[in-house]
Amino acid sequence: MRKTKNTSLDTVVTDFILLGLSHPPNLRTLLFLVFFCIYFLTQLGNLLILLTVWADPKLHARPMYILLGVLSFLDMWLSSVIVPRLILDFTPASKAIPFAGCVAQLYFFHFLGSTQCFLYTLMAYDRYLAICHPLRYSVLMNGRLCTMLVAGAWVAGSIHGSIQATLTFRLPYCGPNQVDYFICDIPAVLRLACADTTVNELVTFVDIGVVAASCFMLILLSYANIARAILKIHTADGRQRAFSTCGSHLTVVTVYYVPCIFIYLRAGSKSPLDGAVAVFYTVVTPLLNPLIYTLRNQEVKSALKRITAGREAASANK
Repeated sequence: MRKTKNTSLDTVVTDFILLGLSHPPNLRTLLFLVFFCIYFLTQLGNLLILLTVWADPKLHARPMYILLGVLSFLDMWLSSVIVPRLILDFTPASKAIPFAGCVAQLYFFHFLGSTQCFLYTLMAYDRYLAICHPLRYSVLMNGRLCTMLVAGAWVAGSIHGSIQATLTFRLPYCGPNQVDYFICDIPAVLRLACADTTVNELVTFVDIGVVAASCFMLILLSYANIARAILKIHTADGRQRAFSTCGSHLTVVTVYYVPCIFIYLRAGSKSPLDGAVAVFYTVVTPLLNPLIYTLRNQEVKSALKRITAGREAASANK
């Protein structure tokens, strides 16, 4: 159990100092350029996916690509919540973040992150219906139902983020204000609280554990049924197409869930690896998503070619 700190409660923290990632001073410029390029490419790649799904009639009418477009939108916002602030760590700018800004960053980080968890589950469910119940797919998963499920994921994510932000910042913060992390996240902020954080740590472990574990188990269940259905496909081409589509999603789920489990389900850990692992799933994963889906998904690549060819034809006719 964590004991209350012996710090005067008359002192109220009005801002926090994000210590960021430890790095050699001589690499500051290089790291600034690396993370700036990652952010730029993340926004560009996900925007390209989003515009492709919106512009191609064959894609935006299908639930699978509606979900992919929503994932790209989430990745753009999640990256914007994290990376610009991280880039400031490699500049002479102040590393202080207002108390309200810290609350907002923690809320949106967990809101968008948990919404992604729910969205990955919906994507697995969509693939399960498409492969295991192809004849009834258009009835079981249509545009209206897909929109309702996505809206539910957003609402559930918002509730999750609100719970975590409220529980974290209902505690008094009256002493040190240096957050030993590159963002305002629950484990790092709770270390600065001037009160017992046992209940918070337990709720965080249970809440995030239940969300992540339940979503992950549903995804595994969906893909266990999908694997059985794929093995029953008689043609090699049919099996290859099914594995290709599912392989993209499984790759994305793996690179997202494994780091989350490493960080949040190890109560009280202060491992130096936490920062590097967190950078991977908050900064690198949003960059990898569009690459994984465009390089492995033939329909997205075909849509990009059709859009490009259409624009070239329009330019030639002018």
